[in-house]
Amino acid sequence: MAHFTYSRLSHFLKLSVNKVSVVRAGPEIQHVPGCCVQSIRWQRSVDSKTLQERQRQQMARGLPKQKPISGVKQIILVASGKGGVGKSTTAVNLALGLSANDSGNYTHTTSRKSKYWIKSFRFCSSGHWIVITHLDIFLLYIFINEQQNHFLFIFQSKSVGLLDADVYGPSIPKLMNLKGSPDLTDNNLMIPLMNYGIPCMSMGFLVDEMAPIVWRGLMVMSAIEKLLRQVDWGELDFLVVDMPPGTGDVQLSISQNVPVAGAVIVSTPQDIALLDARRGAEMFNKVHVPVIGLVQNMSVFQCPNCLHQTHIFGSDGAKNLALSMGVHFLGDVPLHLSIRETSDSGKPVVVSAPDSPEAEAYKRLAAAVVQRLKQLHS
Repeated sequence: MAHFTYSRLSHFLKLSVNKVSVVRAGPEIQHVPGCCVQSIRWQRSVDSKTLQERQRQQMARGLPKQKPISGVKQIILVASGKGGVGKSTTAVNLALGLSANDSGNYTHTTSRKSKYWIKSFRFCSSGHWIVITHLDIFLLYIFINEQQNHFLFIFQSKSVGLLDADVYGPSIPKLMNLKGSPDLTDNNLMIPLMNYGIPCMSMGFLVDEMAPIVWRGLMVMSAIEKLLRQVDWGELDFLVVDMPPGTGDVQLSISQNVPVAGAVIVSTPQDIALLDARRGAEMFNKVHVPVIGLVQNMSVFQCPNCLHQTHIFGSDGAKNLALSMGVHFLGDVPLHLSIRETSDSGKPVVVSAPDSPEAEAYKRLAAAVVQRLKQLHS
């Protein structure tokens, strides 16, 4: 038996109203004056509109009300229609890039060595450089060159969190080099695990690393609700959510339960990936989540020997798709060995090689996301 959707029911009601042009009386059909027919049609049209409005109110009453996450200002979803396009890697480096792009730089020198990420209030020296790092709500780096008496201060004023919503295949623990179970506050809220200044929460912290998660939809929805509501996120300017691939229950649940600032769609330039990227963008449009823009991942490969560039997955596919859909194009991320190596080792390229072209690509992406958010919510 076919189920009535709201649109089908409305269409059925309209057809029922429009077909009434005569009035039956006994075995014969008696035609009535045109003014009476118009009056009947108008009355039934009013009744139909009233019924439709009542149904619309009932449907809206049945949907969950969006409730903000305590302490979180803006939620950014990183999604893809298809798996294997680098969505999780993009989400991690985007979160770190949002932190890096919100830094204020005060320096008396033009040269410095790579940053070292040290746990709270520990000290490390490399040659003539001493690094002091406080990984908390804000970060403060002090680089001191004893010979040249040069100083570099970097102060990060924004706070960014990272939520792994891919219950079946969590990647954040590996990418962020985090292990262990979260502690609980006095209010029984989970305390996120932290690395590189980013508080993180994932289903991977709650189950064994090698254990498969074989759950039905309702259990997954319950887990997502706990990851959203029962975590002590503190005060965050941005919460970056690494979404599972596709357009399923998790996407619908998060979009309807929390106010989302916008969604970033990740795709390769390949045609088969772009088909699913379009579906992902259309899904967010249907649930009234603003699409911040499209990211073209693995856009070009540059040979490390001859520096020749090859577009392995095609050229400008995501850019052309964004143009055809009227969606903003956020930028390209190259296909590079260092991105893969740093991700597998749990040292994302934005923090392990902050001055590299690959890290700069993610920082440009983060800057584009911030700019688009200002435009969308201005």
